[in-house]
Amino acid sequence: MNYNKKSVTDVDVNGKRVLIRCELNAPQDEHGNVTDATRIVTAVPTVKYLAENGAKVIIITHLGRPKGKVVPSLTVAPIAKEMEKYLGRPIKYVPDIVGEQAKKAVAELKDGEVMMLENIRFDPREEKCEPELSEALAQFGDIFVNEAFGTAHRAHCSTAGVANYLPGYAGFLMEAELDAFGKALTDPKRPFVGILGGSKVSDKIMAIENLLTVCDSIIIGGAMAYTFAKAKWGDIGDSRYEEDKIEYARQVLERAQKLHVPFYLPIDHVCADKFSPDADYIYVDGDHIPEGRMALDIGPKTVGLYTDVINKAKTIVWNGPMGVFEFDEFSKGTTAVAQALAENPGLTIVGGGDSTAAIKKAGVEDKITHISTGGGASLKLLEGAKLPGMACLLDK
Repeated sequence: MNYNKKSVTDVDVNGKRVLIRCELNAPQDEHGNVTDATRIVTAVPTVKYLAENGAKVIIITHLGRPKGKVVPSLTVAPIAKEMEKYLGRPIKYVPDIVGEQAKKAVAELKDGEVMMLENIRFDPREEKCEPELSEALAQFGDIFVNEAFGTAHRAHCSTAGVANYLPGYAGFLMEAELDAFGKALTDPKRPFVGILGGSKVSDKIMAIENLLTVCDSIIIGGAMAYTFAKAKWGDIGDSRYEEDKIEYARQVLERAQKLHVPFYLPIDHVCADKFSPDADYIYVDGDHIPEGRMALDIGPKTVGLYTDVINKAKTIVWNGPMGVFEFDEFSKGTTAVAQALAENPGLTIVGGGDSTAAIKKAGVEDKITHISTGGGASLKLLEGAKLPGMACLLDK
């Protein structure tokens, strides 16, 4: 796909009604208080820019998974209230989507003012991308801005459908995602290293397929490594693996060899007697994990090997942890990879919740070139897929 898209700075927004899709799906406690405002904070620069440049700003977002029904606990009213703190100006929350109340609020909106429509997923037509809702939303705007990278892989009314009726532009956050992934996946500085982790090979099949064609080497960690290990050397003890993906793993290893793409698997392992944060564990070297033991993290030799590969890279993309990151004793491999990326002066891109959490836990966020705001969307880009919420925007 074309990563070179027009942004909000490429259009005069003064006096225009700007329909902006944001990703404000922020977690809340039982009292409706936002507990993590990260997604809200990252959307503020674009909304502020639009308002300060005289646009009438209409925010669309979703919260949770109401499945097309009105769920009072998933109203976006608290989101609007929280966002006001960071925006520094009032946001008019409208408990309506495309009804008369919403139409009236849009008609009364003045230049520089901001409003937020109710949870777009309360409308059952949203996730089906029904033209009727897309067109109704488009009537509220003169320009469409997509700032919701986290849902850019969804072909919904508010992420893609509305762009059939309005010219579409990227917000600052979307522009940053386009810039980072565009550089990595279309014209990377080499060596280009792909790092994939997590629990299942089945979750990363398409990413593996695509990265084999663009990367100079691939690093594998997490439980998914042991499906490949099972295919390669067999003795993985009680480590988790996918039986139905053994043959696929074998084919990938053969393909990597034919393409001369080094495909790195763990060479030593932190092996526990049970899947528990307080499990007894031992270090196992080589390609034989004893029965009764399961690998829950990469070992120190593997950390050294992976770090050496990372140190030589000029472009790196990372999606997925190296071990059971949620257990402190088995998070060391993931943390080491995070630190190695932080010390690399090249282009470093991190996507996925656990990988992002590792970066934050290691305290090195400011040393990573780009931390993606959408795990699912970033994985789709690594798969080589075209994202509807990006593809619908105007090309430069």
